[in-house]
Amino acid sequence: MSGNRPDVQARRAGSYDSLELTLDIERVLDVSARQPIRAEFRFDPGSPLVVCVEFLVENGPRVLWRIGRDLLQQGLYSVSGLGDVQIWPSHPEDRATVLLQLASRDMAALFELPVPPLSQWLEHTYEVVPAGHELAEIDWDVATADLLQGPRAQSD
Repeated sequence: MSGNRPDVQARRAGSYDSLELTLDIERVLDVSARQPIRAEFRFDPGSPLVVCVEFLVENGPRVLWRIGRDLLQQGLYSVSGLGDVQIWPSHPEDRATVLLQLASRDMAALFELPVPPLSQWLEHTYEVVPAGHELAEIDWDVATADLLQGPRAQSD
């Protein structure tokens, strides 16, 4: 990331209701232009398939993306994702950073993220909810009944 180590802050909630990671990252504007951005990653064990990432641009809008946790994990080592979200190692030989591309309609943004803190944080999320156990807490009878009932009309 421009040869400089970004400031990295990792916060974990006292209880494991939610896990957070704050990273100072860079938006890649072109070959020689970059914009510093803060990204807040949140993991909720109640919704373990996704990681919420909020991008905070100084004096700009806050943008929230929901990204598959397994897509982020795989992208640390190889090309991952299709369509709107793609992530891949920027330099596979040193694995210091990854590139994250987000696309929406006719716009796209490219970000460079540091691997070590992101990898450590993702590892911790897998300690909280192991791979393959993301759907273990779902009551399938209730979920199926809700799906079969269809939309409910609100009563006054």
